[in-house]
Amino acid sequence: RIFNSWVGAFEVQEYYGAYHVKVSGAPFNDAYRYVDWLLTVPLLLIELILVMKLPAGETASMGTKLGLASAVMVALGYPGEIQGNLGVRWF
Repeated sequence: RIFNSWVGAFEVQEYYGAYHVKVSGAPFNDAYRYVDWLLTVPLLLIELILVMKLPAGETASMGTKLGLASAVMVALGYPGEIQGNLGVRWF
């Protein structure tokens, strides 16, 4: 379903071997991307900590902090992404 959002959101046309991309006006569903990031970003950070082979207590503490912080970062980014007014994003 995410690929259908890409196909519907853009129009690609070829002119003499060059491709031109235009926005079709159909909205792209950003929620798919953010749900993916909400799962993968914390897991990648936790994996990085596990690979470092830190002591168990430090691993648990750092994994919890980074996992929660990255999930909050992604969750708070979504409302900014769906804003229609760009002035709200960069105040």
